[in-house]
Formats: sequence, structure tokens, C-alpha cells
Amino acid sequence: MIVSQNMVSYMEKSSWIRRMFEEGARLKAIFGAENVFDFSLGNPDIPPQKKVLKAMADISQGMSHGYMPNAGFADVRETVAAYASEQHEAALSADDIIMSCGAGGGLNVVLKSILDPGDEVIALSPYFVEYGFYVQNHGGSLVTASCTEDFLPDKESIQKAISNKTKAIIINSPNNPTGRVYPEQSLVMLSEQLREYPRIVVISDEPYRKLVYDSPEPPSVLKHIPNSVVVTSASKELSLAGQRIGYIAVNPMIPDKEKLIGAMILATRILGFVNAPALMQRVLAQCIHDSIDISVYRSRRDILKGILDEAGLSYAPPEGTFYLFVKAPIRDDVAFCNALLKERILAVPGTGFGHPGYVRFAYCVDESSITGCSPGLMRVMSEIRR
Repeated sequence: MIVSQNMVSYMEKSSWIRRMFEEGARLKAIFGAENVFDFSLGNPDIPPQKKVLKAMADISQGMSHGYMPNAGFADVRETVAAYASEQHEAALSADDIIMSCGAGGGLNVVLKSILDPGDEVIALSPYFVEYGFYVQNHGGSLVTASCTEDFLPDKESIQKAISNKTKAIIINSPNNPTGRVYPEQSLVMLSEQLREYPRIVVISDEPYRKLVYDSPEPPSVLKHIPNSVVVTSASKELSLAGQRIGYIAVNPMIPDKEKLIGAMILATRILGFVNAPALMQRVLAQCIHDSIDISVYRSRRDILKGILDEAGLSYAPPEGTFYLFVKAPIRDDVAFCNALLKERILAVPGTGFGHPGYVRFAYCVDESSITGCSPGLMRVMSEIRR
């Protein structure tokens, strides 16, 4: 067979998110998009601000589109460092910033830089499914640690997951799929717990940082955890998911910082990214203080919450992102998703996030889709109660 056994295996267990998204595309072709209620994919649907679009047009006319240092344009990194220093309460310089091809590209660069074959990376369940593939890309293996019942980091579970092979812990706040924002005490707890493990790096995946509704801005991982790296992107906050632009911020306090940053710069090149997109680096630097209007997502969240409440369904406290993680009314979350599918409602089973018994609804969809799903959801719930 031409295709590697690894990739065949990956395809067989590939993302439930994509599987449901593809099923949605099939149903839309049959019944029409307005008759399918697709909550499967976290694809930002709010258009970028006019300022961002103008910056893209204006900057593209007068800039160099050739290669630059693999870490990114020096002046862009200075701008990003000044912004991130304020946001994360850390004294970051341009040398602490590596521009990346989105958060996914950034995570792969970090993992390539720190992992040796056989190393383990802990993810807190539920977690974004691609983490497992990213870790395996670089010879590591993913180990899961369950969160508490209210989906916050659990000290005991993390302790059980730590071994002499543990090299990193990935945290994600605001969290996909739960929408939870980790409070400061969770970071303090993790920092204290890891003091005796100087080899372990905390990788904070933060593409939803600006999508927070009912709580203060997420606390700073760089402030509380010396051995930490933040990876983020403009995919959600500027609605630029397809442009693949983000950055890595390395804690100035991390041991062997110069070697680590050198490894990340080299990883950016040899992984084939070479550098983050030149145009979008400039656009991000000019628009880094901006954000889409998150009140639109807040309004949609509240409408969906009302529908779920009426249906008698419970869910994780939705403090941020554009997801609701809903407790399935039956034990089998896949079976519940299949029941919803009969009403042309697409949600992603929690099994796909390493947490069976729940389903994820992505409410980055038109309001009419949210209100339109209500009758079908009520029919499903009525049938389950019978």
C-alpha cells in the first residue's frame, strides 16, 4: 500500500468534528442549507472588521513579499512583544516571540522543539482532538488527565498522569470544547504542583482568549508558571482562521530560553512553514489591539442556552469561546448525536474530545440556525423521555 499504516490508522480515528461537518455538507445538498442545523465546526462566521480588510489591501501594495527571518519580521515581533507583555503581565522582548502559521502551526513548532521519541504530553480531558496527532507528529504520546466535574484542572488527576517521561502539559483556556475559563487559582495550583518537575513545560493554547463573556480576562499563564509557553492566533478574535497567522510567546523565566527559542526558529523552517505569512504578520501587527464584536456570539450563546434549558439539558458553564458542552440525556453520546442527526441537527459527540457522555454545539452559526433547531431538538427529547 502506498499510504502509510500510520495515516490509515489516523484516518480511521480522525476527527469527529470533520466527520459531522462532512455529513452536514451532504444533508445541505439534499435538503437545503436553511433546513440543516449544523453546530459541528468551530468556524468563525462573523466577517473581519473593515479595518482589518483595509489593512490587508493597503499593506499588500507596498511591502516585500520575500523571505524574512524564520522567526518573523523583527519590527512585527517588537509590536507583538509589547502587546503580549501587557496582556500577559510579563516582560517580553521581540526575541521571545516567534510568528507562527496559526496556533496549530505554533503548537507543532513547540512540540518539535521539546520532544524526544517516547516523551509524553499530558492533555486535560476534554481536549481538542488534534493534540494527539500533533504530539505523535514528533515522536511523543498523549496522556490524558481528567478535569473536575465542573471541567477545571484536577490536581490529583494531573499527578497520576505525570511520569518520568512527561515533557509537557497542554492547557486550553478559554477551553474548547467546554467554554470554561480557568481561574487564577487553577494556574497557581498547577504552578505549585510543577515546582518539583523542572523538566515539564506548560503549553497554553489560547486562540479564544478574547472570546470571554461573563468573567474577567483570563489570568496569565506566563505570570504564574515560569516554565511556560503561550501559543495563540488571530483565527477567532479577528475572524481570520483561513489566513493562518499567530505567534508563540516564550516565558522569559524558562530555563535554557535561548536554546529553546533557537530550536523553535529552526523547527519553523524544517517543518516546512519556513515563516509565518508575510502579509498577515504585518496585518496582525497593525490590528493586534482589535477584535470582532463578541456581543454577537454572546447573544447566540444566550439564545442556545434558552433552548437547551427548555429542553431540560444541562451544560458546562459557558464563560468563553463559541461552544456549549452539553450533557447527553442518555449514556451514549454518539447515539444522542445520531438521534439529533435524524432531525438534521449536527453536534459533535464528547467521545471525540476524550470525554464521552457529552456533546459539543458550536454556536458560530447564523441565529436562524439556532432558533430553527428548537422544534427538532424538542422532538428528540420527547422521544428519549418516552
